[in-house]
Amino acid sequence: MSADTKIAELLTELHQLIRQTQEERSRSEHNLLNIQKTHERMQTENKTSPYYRTKLRGLYTTAKADAEAECSILRHSLDKIAEIKSLLEERRIAAKMSGIYNENDPPRKTMRRGVLMTLLQQSAMTLPLWIGKPGDSPPPLCGATPASSDYVAKQGDKVAARVKAMDGDEQWILAEVVSYSHSTNKYEVDDIDEEGKERHTLSRRRIIPLPQWKANPETDPEALFSKEQLVLALYPQTTCFYRALIHTPPHRPQDDYSVLFEDTSYADGYSPPLNVAQRYVVACKENKKK
Repeated sequence: MSADTKIAELLTELHQLIRQTQEERSRSEHNLLNIQKTHERMQTENKTSPYYRTKLRGLYTTAKADAEAECSILRHSLDKIAEIKSLLEERRIAAKMSGIYNENDPPRKTMRRGVLMTLLQQSAMTLPLWIGKPGDSPPPLCGATPASSDYVAKQGDKVAARVKAMDGDEQWILAEVVSYSHSTNKYEVDDIDEEGKERHTLSRRRIIPLPQWKANPETDPEALFSKEQLVLALYPQTTCFYRALIHTPPHRPQDDYSVLFEDTSYADGYSPPLNVAQRYVVACKENKKK
């Protein structure tokens, strides 16, 4: 089965799940309305009789079951969306690999800067929010939660990579994993900025995987970097990571971090607060300020 056919099937299944969600919600809204009306009658009569207690117990039991059913459908929908995104990513990687050229081939068409910045913003906005079940802990690569020590980033994954710049200095860039060699423990990564068209071979210590889920500040605040914590953050409108202090962590799932970048042009050594998405904020491996 082709990727396009599979994606079409998944989209159809997703559409059906969305309709089921709406049906489940309509049913639960009717029950919630009955709960509200029952409470209003109790207030009007100013008494809580055994009849009302039994009725409310039944209504709340039904409401709980309705909520769990809707939650199950929504989780199933999120799984379908993840499958679709995975297939789209596989298709993108395959197209990229088929376009690999050697020295004798014509150069690749360079992506316009504005288009690249838009794609990076979209990647940050569409990063899935981690929604665990009661009692679940955020997994590795959720927000500030680091990857496990034996984690190996997959082909196509975005990472922060420490490379040597043209002037000899080292810098952290946004890169895409091409491959990983278990025999040498080294990655091959491409600079995400196609203007450079550079491929780098780097050891694991020079690679930091980016978050694969956003952490929810309302349910998992421990999975976020805290105020004044030192991080590496992608400077707005660039593809490079720089050292920064967390000024304000996100307060809502859709919020960005507010960070202070190290900048000697300011009297206190830090820039004014700038917003950076969770997708592009990682732990800093260097503790000392340069």
